[in-house]
Amino acid sequence: MNHNRNDETNLERRQELQHEEEAFRLNREEKRLRSARRNAVFVWIVNSIFWLTGMLEILLGIKFLLRLFGANPQNQFAQLINRLSEPFIAPFSTLFISPVTDGGANIFDVNIVIAIAAYALLSYLVVSVVRLIFYHES
Repeated sequence: MNHNRNDETNLERRQELQHEEEAFRLNREEKRLRSARRNAVFVWIVNSIFWLTGMLEILLGIKFLLRLFGANPQNQFAQLINRLSEPFIAPFSTLFISPVTDGGANIFDVNIVIAIAAYALLSYLVVSVVRLIFYHES
C-alpha cells in the first residue's frame, strides 16, 4: 500500500513538473511573440520615417536643381515643385543670401542645401529617439 501511495505521489509530482515546464515554455513563447511584434512595429516606424524623409529629400533636391539650372518659374512642373517644397524651405529661406550667376537665372540656393542636411539630421535623431523608446523599455 505504501508503495502504491509513493507511485501516486511521484505521478502527481511528474504531472506538476510537466505543467510547470509547459507554463514556462508558454511564457517564453509569449515573450518571444511580444518581442517580435515590438520589432515589427519598430521597423515599420523607422522605415516610414526614412521613406518620408527620402521623399522630402528628393523634392528638395529637385527644387535645388531647378534653381541651379535656371528653370523657367512659369513652367507648371517648376511651380508644382515650388508649391510642394515651400513649407519645408520656409524655415531656412532667409538664412543666407545665395550666390547667383548668369544675371540671376542660375541660383546655387545654399538654404535648400542646409534644409536637406537639416531634415536628414532630424530624421536620424527621430529614429534614435524611437530606438531609445522601443528598446529602453525591454
